[in-house]
Amino acid sequence: MAAVRTLLVTGASGAGRTTVATAVATAAAGAGRRTLLLTPDTVAVEPAPPGLTLGRVDPAAAFREGALDAQSRIGALLTLLGAAPLDPEELTELPGADPLALLRALRHARVLPDPDGDAAGPSPWDLVVVDLPAVRDAVRLLALPEQLRRYLWRLLPEDRQAARALRPVLAQLAGVPMPAEWAYDAAARADRELAAVQAVIEDPGTAVAVVVDPGARGREALRTARTGLALYGHRLAAVVANRLLPTGSADPFLAGLSGQQQAELKGVAESCAADGVPLVELAHLGREPRTPAEFAELGSVPISGGPERREEPWTVEERLAAEGHFLWVLPLPGASREGLDLVRRGDELVVDAGGFRRIVPLPSALRRCTVQGAALREGSLRVRFTPDPALWPR
Repeated sequence: MAAVRTLLVTGASGAGRTTVATAVATAAAGAGRRTLLLTPDTVAVEPAPPGLTLGRVDPAAAFREGALDAQSRIGALLTLLGAAPLDPEELTELPGADPLALLRALRHARVLPDPDGDAAGPSPWDLVVVDLPAVRDAVRLLALPEQLRRYLWRLLPEDRQAARALRPVLAQLAGVPMPAEWAYDAAARADRELAAVQAVIEDPGTAVAVVVDPGARGREALRTARTGLALYGHRLAAVVANRLLPTGSADPFLAGLSGQQQAELKGVAESCAADGVPLVELAHLGREPRTPAEFAELGSVPISGGPERREEPWTVEERLAAEGHFLWVLPLPGASREGLDLVRRGDELVVDAGGFRRIVPLPSALRRCTVQGAALREGSLRVRFTPDPALWPR
């Protein structure tokens, strides 16, 4: 059976992300691929082509389901505290429920192994298309599982099993109460669920498409996407220039607008060429497409899954013999010196770029080195490390 592909569609706000995601899903279904479209919005494709399933992400329902599940797991604690359990009718989603609901839907759509360890059946889909939020929120959404797992590891580290056995002794020695059994179990379950979502995001069959409406806002969205996605190791399947007006119009107003779009499009094409990413141009229909035939009018959408994601693209160059240092190269296309920062923290490097932050473990060779400098050149952050004489083997 062919591997499941996942295409994550983001882009500039108002650029038509949902329309493009629907067009990709419709074209894939028309080509005979079993396709699922996940979106928080209501999508109308009438009639829906065979092979296309629409899945609307419902944050309110997902929040209620998760809250009731958590409540059932700590029922004994609530009884001990004399707290009355909440009824389903009382639960309304809290801020931040939307991204968590979308991540959960993505994990279930891919039908990866169950968090409890039970093997799941094969996926019913060939392609899963996900309508993500605008670029900045989308990049943070994709980084969320890795970040939350890090928090869990810091609060309850990997040696927590030993700590559980020694909890009564540690409580007496420290003079403070230690975490209860349910806290360890809840953290372990949360880590398994986050790991499953992270596995989907980092799967070789998962790629990202960025939708832009040629203009200043689209240019900024593309720059943000290039930097943010590269920082977290994601790869673009394509950049989609949406709602392009026809060229050569006799109307001066339309000709002027089209000329502006074409001028902006050249900059988008240059960025795509620099990154080796295809540029897909979709026409402006003058109306919102509704039928499969109208979606087909947009033009070819050859981005059903994209290229396979490579391993972490950051590389270490050994220059000890010639220059006496290592060079760690971190591709950050679109990044500027403004807002770029890095800090060595133990065996990790904290990198800030484009308003995003990632904490990256250092390769083993660099852990015994000290940072001597860094520079941003040709879209890559180059960090220079020299061996620490106190740690480096003689």
